[in-house]
Amino acid sequence: MIGGRDARAPDTGGTGSAGVPPALFTTRVTELFGIRLPVLAGGLQWLATPDYVAAAAHAGICGFITAASYEDIADLKSAIRRCRELSEGKPFGVNVSMLPKLVQGERTQAVFDLIVEENVPFVETSGRNPAPYLPALKAAGIKVVHKVPAVKYALKAQAEGVDAVAVVGAECGGHPGMEMVGTFVQANVAAAKLSIPLLVGGGIGTGAHLVAALALGADGVVVGTRFLVAEEIWAHADYKQRLIAADETETTLILSSLRNTARVLRNEATATVQSLEKEGAGIEALMPHISGKVGREAYRTGDWTKAALSVGQSVAFADRIEPLAAIIRRFEDEARAALARLKGLSPS
Repeated sequence: MIGGRDARAPDTGGTGSAGVPPALFTTRVTELFGIRLPVLAGGLQWLATPDYVAAAAHAGICGFITAASYEDIADLKSAIRRCRELSEGKPFGVNVSMLPKLVQGERTQAVFDLIVEENVPFVETSGRNPAPYLPALKAAGIKVVHKVPAVKYALKAQAEGVDAVAVVGAECGGHPGMEMVGTFVQANVAAAKLSIPLLVGGGIGTGAHLVAALALGADGVVVGTRFLVAEEIWAHADYKQRLIAADETETTLILSSLRNTARVLRNEATATVQSLEKEGAGIEALMPHISGKVGREAYRTGDWTKAALSVGQSVAFADRIEPLAAIIRRFEDEARAALARLKGLSPS
């Protein structure tokens, strides 16, 4: 029992079928998602494609196709069907960011209608209260994990009836909210106040972080930045090499002036944005530097200097380009080592 939750660490000796090690933990997250390791690969704008999400499924975790990456609903439908085929019956989901600038009005409803039509097993929502869409999703048997930047929003989502919540701390890439509370504090506060399965994210880059999250009372973790150097991420190798070279100090915060704070890779574009914000510039002046299409072009060309690219402080742990399955194996090995260290600290 870890952190007051059912997170059992079985005997790590031996292997399971086909040489696969036995599950390291059983938590409410592994049970809800039907996965080996209590880890979700959160949606990544432009990057969480069917190939990446299917690789997560085969590695024993659950990933999410990012709906906002597909401008046409028909293309999203094709992506879902391809992911289902590649995943071969293993769990996967779709990420729906309901930030107005990404998915607006009828588009949001159309995305959820498609998810129900295609019987996608899991949905990761963020950006707004998902309550209007929950009845249809629940009627279809689809499980919803809602991602938020503060515990107060997690409590609201729990009251609305989501199946799980993910609370991200200030270290996370993307949108950490306005309060900027760190992951350790968020995790412990959330665990004390919530009754549904809890995941935490932000700065999660190793298996030791997973063990720490479980000890704090979480049921699992959400990982984004650490997986950006996976081979299955289609972004240019020059971008990935920049992440490998980066340390924990090389992210920065932008867009607080719009009350939409984002943690991004420090570069020429973000310096320009910060300068414009100090001058009181509005969204029109900022958009050429922060738009999603500019970011997509940076991923395509490898020129990471000209766009605001979401990156969290766990970039410090992105040390090589390798298959996602290899990253997950290392994650498990690190978790086992952390558990062994804790055992070694126990008085005999």
